[in-house]
Amino acid sequence: MKEVLSRVGIGSATVDTVLPTTLTAGESVDAEVHVEGGSTDQAVDAIYFALLTRYETDDSTRTGVVDKFRVADPFTVKAGERRTFEVTIDVPRDTPVTVGRTNVWLETGLDIDWAVDPDDEDPLRVDPGPRLATVFDALESLGFTVRTAECEAVPGGLFSGSFVQEIEFVPRSGPFSGQIDELEVVPRPAEDSLEVGLEVDRRGGLLSEMSDLDESLTRLRFTDESAAEVERRLREEIEARA
Repeated sequence: MKEVLSRVGIGSATVDTVLPTTLTAGESVDAEVHVEGGSTDQAVDAIYFALLTRYETDDSTRTGVVDKFRVADPFTVKAGERRTFEVTIDVPRDTPVTVGRTNVWLETGLDIDWAVDPDDEDPLRVDPGPRLATVFDALESLGFTVRTAECEAVPGGLFSGSFVQEIEFVPRSGPFSGQIDELEVVPRPAEDSLEVGLEVDRRGGLLSEMSDLDESLTRLRFTDESAAEVERRLREEIEARA
């Protein structure tokens, strides 16, 4: 009877991952996975991880997979046994940063045949990588603050993934206060660069807003420029479209 119950999740093994709750996109972190046996011995094929977020489509909210991977060779966890696995988790450089409405969490699970897979969820704070952090600092110097952010679905083939993060800034002070309504930023990190899509929503009249003539889109690519150079380029691009 215990084996039957464990197959439906009653008395089954449990899993818990311990890791830093604040991560930086593009870094690697060490974590411990604690597995505790249930009321009967169970064969575990693997420990799996999924780094997840939510993104918006035209008509629904979906769970998006940032990355997923498996670790550990098959093993058997005996009834009541406690085992600890040390793992290294690579946080993808394009992991959404947790600002605005953006949430990111890590799901850990045990792959057990003929059973309800036990899992564990850990909410995470994800900070921007160095290049994106420099862009954020430059926008702050120009008087912008984050109003909101969320991940949105993108048309097939436009980007490598099914969603991107869109971060909305507003000018609270500085040279663009009173000139533009908002600045939308879509970061696309790569191994050796950062592409940033910028959409400037100008303060226009009713007719220009109705025809979308008050919006202007551009893209910038950053590598290892200084903070001053990043700020200069952003200022020039925004001024050209303000």
